[in-house]
Amino acid sequence: MFKQNRSRSFSNNNFSRSSRNFSRSNQFRRSHNVRPNRGERIDESRFVKKSDQQASQEIKVENTFASFGFCSQLSKNLQARNYTLPTPIQDQSIGHILKGRDLVGLANTGTGKTAAFLLPLIEKCFADKSKKVLIIAPTRELAQQINDEFKKFSQSMGLYSAICVGGIPIYRQISTLRQNPNFVIGTPGRLKDLKERRVIDFSRFRFVVLDEIDRMLDMGFVEEIRKILSELPRERQSLFFSATIPQKIKDLVNQFLNNPVSIQVSTGETAQNVDQDIIRVSSNQKFNRLKDLLITQELQKVLIFSETKRGVERLTEDLLRDGFKADSIHGNKRQTQRQRALLKFKENEVQVLVATDVAARGLDINNITHVINYTLPQTYNDYIHRIGRTGRGDKKGFALTFVS
Repeated sequence: MFKQNRSRSFSNNNFSRSSRNFSRSNQFRRSHNVRPNRGERIDESRFVKKSDQQASQEIKVENTFASFGFCSQLSKNLQARNYTLPTPIQDQSIGHILKGRDLVGLANTGTGKTAAFLLPLIEKCFADKSKKVLIIAPTRELAQQINDEFKKFSQSMGLYSAICVGGIPIYRQISTLRQNPNFVIGTPGRLKDLKERRVIDFSRFRFVVLDEIDRMLDMGFVEEIRKILSELPRERQSLFFSATIPQKIKDLVNQFLNNPVSIQVSTGETAQNVDQDIIRVSSNQKFNRLKDLLITQELQKVLIFSETKRGVERLTEDLLRDGFKADSIHGNKRQTQRQRALLKFKENEVQVLVATDVAARGLDINNITHVINYTLPQTYNDYIHRIGRTGRGDKKGFALTFVS
């Protein structure tokens, strides 16, 4: 289907048995630690976990979207998208945000955090169109995705947005900002550039959202984030969302949030409906083992993570050479190239997307069947976010990690 002339076909039983054979080897029973070239040492047993979709459904939802009292047009937009019941993070967050509370939201990936903050903020800005919202995201792709969701939720409501990210000509963003949009969605570096050019004034924003904040701090944006938060007005509403919140984020919470409510609806470290396993293979057989997996019927839509930009390009070229439909995304590619690769993957024009961790955060792509860690993540938090690209919502996903 995706690869010309598939020479082998594996049944579900064959695939499961093959995976079990690797994970139940004598070496694995010894459960020693593994470490990437840089980063923390991770016990490889943490890469093995059976999915438990029943556990992921244990958190009770108390509201419907109708319970929140959204205006008629927003309610109509939700109905058009078949939004009836909120996810647990939406259920527990939206009411607090509507009441004006600062909030820290912690939930597994794929649980609907974007709508949890967009919907109440759209409602607030529709009621008073002089209000402005600043949303900060770690990557261009996540910022673009938030902007796309905003446009769908706010259709016909007279609200407008500006997206401010690198890789796109800055003069276009300056032009959009001068039209006084209600929502500004950007990455820290580009927002800093726009501030230095005096085309954005952070003191005008009464609402601020930091999405995937742990990733932004991991990427070295601590000072940029502190600077932006310090320039916001004292009377504001601040919302922090992520799948993981380490101590340095708690320090920011204590410094910049006012008596925040904390919402935690995560069910374990990783999503319950992702089946996780390892593939034990020698380095010289790694690529051949990957190809054997990709020609099975089960691996229909696969996101592969590799550590370096060069490694991503080399692996993509090798897959293309051997007849697989593949594309790549990493920080050295132009924004138009990255968007084109994501679109092809979303629309099933390619079977495989090979990526660095730039694709590990926030991307919501339907029906990714498998995530493969071709190289080990730098940290376990990175692993959590990588495998969160599969098993989104109530779907089951699979994550495989190559271990030498």
